[in-house]
Amino acid sequence: MSKLEDSVRNFLQRQKAEPAPVQKEDTCSHMALAQDVEPSADGCEDCLKTGDKWVHLRICLVCGHVGCCDNSKNKHATKHFHETGHPIIRSFEPGENWRWCYEDQKLMM
Repeated sequence: MSKLEDSVRNFLQRQKAEPAPVQKEDTCSHMALAQDVEPSADGCEDCLKTGDKWVHLRICLVCGHVGCCDNSKNKHATKHFHETGHPIIRSFEPGENWRWCYEDQKLMM
C-alpha cells in the first residue's frame, strides 16, 4: 500500500471515530422552510397519546409538531424529522430560543 493510500485510509478512519463538531451559526441552508407555527400540543404530542414522560420539548418549525428531545426515552422530535423530512426544530422550553437543523447538523443561536 502506498503512503498516500495509507494516509487516506487513516484519515477516513479518524473521520468515522471523531464526529464533526457542532457548528453554531445564525442560519442554515434550510431556514427558508421555517415558518411561524402553532404548537400541536402543550407537551410532547406522541407521549401525551401514550402516557409517557419527556425531559425537554422541541417544536418543528415547518409544521408545529411538538416532540420530546433525544434525552427523552422516545426521542419523538428526531423521529418526526426521520418520518417527515422536516429539518428545523426550536427548543420549546421557556426562555430558550435556539434552533437546530438536522440536515446541516447546525446549532443556530
